[in-house]
Amino acid sequence: MITPSSTNPAVTQKGDYIFRMCFLDDFQAQVMAKFTTQTLKLTRVAILKDIKNDYSVGLAKFFTESFGTLGGTILAEQSYSSGDQDFRAQLTALKAKKPEAIFVPGYYTEVGLIARQARELGIKIPLLGGDGWESEKLLEIGGDALNGSYYSNHWALDFPDPKLQAFLKSYRDKFKGDPDAIAGLAYDAAKVLFQSLETLAAQDPETFKGLGSSKAGSPARKAATQKVRDLIAATANFQGATGTITLDQNRNASKPAVVIEIKDGKKVYNTTINPE
Repeated sequence: MITPSSTNPAVTQKGDYIFRMCFLDDFQAQVMAKFTTQTLKLTRVAILKDIKNDYSVGLAKFFTESFGTLGGTILAEQSYSSGDQDFRAQLTALKAKKPEAIFVPGYYTEVGLIARQARELGIKIPLLGGDGWESEKLLEIGGDALNGSYYSNHWALDFPDPKLQAFLKSYRDKFKGDPDAIAGLAYDAAKVLFQSLETLAAQDPETFKGLGSSKAGSPARKAATQKVRDLIAATANFQGATGTITLDQNRNASKPAVVIEIKDGKKVYNTTINPE
């Protein structure tokens, strides 16, 4: 299994044959904590999380830990549940604490509504988030209310990387529109798999033939599968559409994250933050 987008740290702990092409939630939480304290120079933040969603709860936890390490203070936490439409009570409670920003580690469906209602309540501070914001529908839902907000992501469409721009051109030519980051991650996952298969075919064609064995669990198929697994695990400095990918000993991708700024109704590249 090669997952493009499962950022929960527990995923690759389930088995030796599980890999990921995306960064982990603890890393993107560190990215946003560092960006908030060092770039935005903000140290007093509130959190509005989706209590029914493991992604949101986990990201809020990791952000709280990283933000505290960097000298920041979480003034208050409020919660909602996926599918909620009214967030005014929670936002009003957070506004009373006078935070400098609100971290909203949820998905774009609710984030857009939260942004609109926050602005209606006179909350003008930045909203901060993670890759759950990533969708072409984010701005359709949130509109100008999202201006001045930031979120961590796997890429930025306007980042001038040759590999990224080549992928975007091919995608746009075929699908007549922009991909989201999951498309790029899926592309990189497929490329890593194909690269490993091609390497095995070139280095050990007899073992490679075992992948075509019709008998499940046969020695030939097991041997070939093990070789492919080992080649994927050895991925290092792979130049993908979403950045340079190296898999660590736990089969997790060590790679940079970008911070997207929403400005004048558009998502624009702000900065890149690399793993330490």
